[in-house]
Amino acid sequence: MDMMSVHVGAACSTATTADARERTRDFLEVLVPPLGAEAADSVILVVSELVTNALLHAGGACTLDLTAYPDSIEVAVHDPSPQAPRMRTPDLNRGTGGFGWPMVNRLSRTTRVTEAPTGGKTVRALLPR
Repeated sequence: MDMMSVHVGAACSTATTADARERTRDFLEVLVPPLGAEAADSVILVVSELVTNALLHAGGACTLDLTAYPDSIEVAVHDPSPQAPRMRTPDLNRGTGGFGWPMVNRLSRTTRVTEAPTGGKTVRALLPR
């Protein structure tokens, strides 16, 4: 397999984070060679974090694209907000978060945020197969 790509589609409510995880599982299940369980769990976790962040911080709409390369999986989440994710100290007392973006960066080979020409941004994470 050289490359496989899927456009998962619009996510318009908080219920779609679960849908994004399910569609990601479906995508990963058909890969040849198959992804190991730990790598698959990492991809699903990154999808969950990036889609959740887009829904919470970017107006409740995003799209998810998944691409499989011979040695990696790319997760790309597009949303209408120009605001890039940022590292911040995790909040252990008030439960306001701060854990997701550092975790995405630890699980990924690389992360990249690009501005879209028509507004908004794309957050990409490249994970090892």
